[in-house]
Amino acid sequence: MAEPIVFPGVVEWSGENPGVSLKTDPNGPFTALASFFRVVLSPHGRGIALVLAQAPQAADAERNVVITDNEPMARWLIENYVSHFGAWKPLPALQSLRFIPLDAATVEGDALSDYAEVVSGGGMTVRLRWKGLGKPFCFAFGPEHSATGKHHMPSLFVGCAEASIEVDGKALPGKPIPRKVAGHDISTAMLAFSETWIRV
Repeated sequence: MAEPIVFPGVVEWSGENPGVSLKTDPNGPFTALASFFRVVLSPHGRGIALVLAQAPQAADAERNVVITDNEPMARWLIENYVSHFGAWKPLPALQSLRFIPLDAATVEGDALSDYAEVVSGGGMTVRLRWKGLGKPFCFAFGPEHSATGKHHMPSLFVGCAEASIEVDGKALPGKPIPRKVAGHDISTAMLAFSETWIRV
């Protein structure tokens, strides 16, 4: 029997964390960001949280919001994880976020060709969409390569050719830019499923 792969440490949270990071100029700053969480296990329980920065370079609480059904969990994720993600650090948007209670969260399409997460709250509806999905791949980053520098991160990623962030039916400007993850050519928009963060 093959030996199992065992990750030492403490599981801090597990779930899904698809994201979309857009630029209007490939060499410029990110112009719109969205990080979606569907958490099944954390120190603050289960929950959904969408962290949306329509103005990443500004402390604009009207345009930079968090829609969630578990605010303590969302605040914990932002402080310990989102603030360490490459596209999000260090951003003025994280210094002034407005928290909105979640009304509904639904999934559209499938994870093989065309997928969307639709989140609504406070009279706002946000639709994240990934199109032209690539082949799923599974990998595990060690602490030295994870965003926090403190965790193992086994995960399943699906890259995409196109992605968008729509707020109340209007698409935010920008496109994802190419990047490489675990030897795979993807972009700054991807589906991240079966994601687990294990503190060493």
